Amino acid sequence: GAAAPPPPPRAPAARPPPRHDDERPVASVKRFVYFAAYPKLLPPNQHPFPRGNRGLSLRAQASERHNRGMSIPVLVRRLPHAEGLPLPSYATAGAAGMDLLAAIQAPVSIKPGERTLIPTGLTIALPPGYELQIRPRSGLALKHGITLPNTPGTIDEDYRGEIGVIVLNTGDETFVVERGTRIAQAVLAPVIRAEWREVDSLDVTERNAGGFGSTGTA
Repeated sequence: GAAAPPPPPRAPAARPPPRHDDERPVASVKRFVYFAAYPKLLPPNQHPFPRGNRGLSLRAQASERHNRGMSIPVLVRRLPHAEGLPLPSYATAGAAGMDLLAAIQAPVSIKPGERTLIPTGLTIALPPGYELQIRPRSGLALKHGITLPNTPGTIDEDYRGEIGVIVLNTGDETFVVERGTRIAQAVLAPVIRAEWREVDSLDVTERNAGGFGSTGTA
């Protein structure tokens, strides 16, 4: 009899569409971190940095990728006694906080144990859902004992008054604040509001009501 016709060719298996690296599952994070040091080893569709930026250093590429689309506009009004001073700015590309400057007309001396309010000469309007946190600067804290007693201070989104910084001298010597001194840093942060739900009881945990050092110091 006649030979049976050959079977039809098998269709090639469908390949999944390339996936953006931000959509990869958590299990691949370790692999991603390893290959971040050797990006040429990654498949093209999983390269951690855009093709046009591969001439930059890894740190510069990561910084550019992180900062892309991360700026939040904040309205700011400069008061007369802040004229001539620069607006708060980030000292480095990866800094989280902006330096706040003292908008004073004459030097202010803060003796050990004393605190005073230093004006910044700025009023702002934050976008809805954000706060501005006012924090100490680590260099002033370490070298001079200068800190903020209410750290972190909070500037609410509906506050329209001047930003003032409460400065406390915990050091042993008088600290002099000059005009333009970087006295604190400001961090823009999102706000998640709580909604209370009153209940008759709470779940029991291993720690339960333990607090104030109940877990030890070592």
